[in-house]
Amino acid sequence: MRIIYTIHAIKKFLDLLMFGVKVSKSQIKSAVNKPRYESKDNGNKIAVCDFDDKHNLRVVFKVEMNVIMIITFYVYRKGRYEEY
Repeated sequence: MRIIYTIHAIKKFLDLLMFGVKVSKSQIKSAVNKPRYESKDNGNKIAVCDFDDKHNLRVVFKVEMNVIMIITFYVYRKGRYEEY
């Protein structure tokens, strides 16, 4: 499936980079295709994968007509959310 990014998601790459956090499109793709944890919220899908030893990467996206639309993503401390 093709992956597209909202303007917000594209801006998110630069915003995180300003804080020294580099997230790549391949990490986003990996999280969506092979999540460690997956859930739904308000009609959006949420995929979670490991980012590093202390952090996870959470990706919020939609699937419409065989296109994955990345809405947003963020990195957070492991243990912040109850994910198994």
